[in-house]
Amino acid sequence: MKKIHKTVVTSITVCALTVLSGCSGMSQRDKNTAIGAGVGAVGGAVLTGGSGIGTAGGAAVGGVIGNQIGK
Repeated sequence: MKKIHKTVVTSITVCALTVLSGCSGMSQRDKNTAIGAGVGAVGGAVLTGGSGIGTAGGAAVGGVIGNQIGK
């Protein structure tokens, strides 16, 4: 069980570092869109109890809001 837990933690860390390194060339607007989509996805998942549609809907709405901020 400990081996599985360690593998999962390592995989998540590698994925997070890969995603964050991809943001280095983004404009501020692109970063706002990505942050908004992430926050919206988490919010949609929480509000709908983990529903895939709620998560996707939250990501879409959050992405649009993040894109429009700072216009």
